[in-house]
Amino acid sequence: MQKFEQRRDRFDLFHRMDSPALNIAFTLDLPDFRPWCNEHGLPSFHVLLYAILRATLQVENFRYRLLEDQVFRIERLIPSYTVINQNQDLNFTQFEWTDNLREWVARSLAARDQAVNMVELNDTYSRMSPRDAREQVFVTCIPWLDFTAIQHPTMSVAAPDIPSIAWGKYRDAPHGRVHLPFSVQAHHGFVDGFHIHQLAQQIAAEVAELMRQPV
Repeated sequence: MQKFEQRRDRFDLFHRMDSPALNIAFTLDLPDFRPWCNEHGLPSFHVLLYAILRATLQVENFRYRLLEDQVFRIERLIPSYTVINQNQDLNFTQFEWTDNLREWVARSLAARDQAVNMVELNDTYSRMSPRDAREQVFVTCIPWLDFTAIQHPTMSVAAPDIPSIAWGKYRDAPHGRVHLPFSVQAHHGFVDGFHIHQLAQQIAAEVAELMRQPV
């Protein structure tokens, strides 16, 4: 928490505002990992999600959370994301983290199938303690749209401490790259535009590292 204390005055500034949320949408530039996923029999969405959440933990400012006006640092993430169920309604997934990519993908696929086959809203999150609930990053994918902006809902306009991440439609890019619209929303008391830039760089680094590793 020493690093946070160095910016506590910035936190105090933004936290006093009616809405301290910072929301930036941009084009995320990545190595085109889709052929690698096909070669190894891995679904690209789940591989990208793994890289994004690993990157989130690597950028210190995305670890800060707020509970009862006290700032703390999370040590883990509980993976979760939105899906569309058989009625074409939104539902939520949630599963336990593992560092093993294939096991991580298997858990993610199982959680996805469970949520897709549920008519009712998966309210697992509502049974979590307020402390555990903050060990999440809110994630959604909108693969049909090449969006340029997005507004994420928040539990409290005054305290958007859990980051929200969204991405959209893949676009082929030159030199073995892929582009996709990407959005990050976070508490400006914790995260500046520079830290979102760091996150984008770290996601690209995580993807590149995965492509160098045997699976």
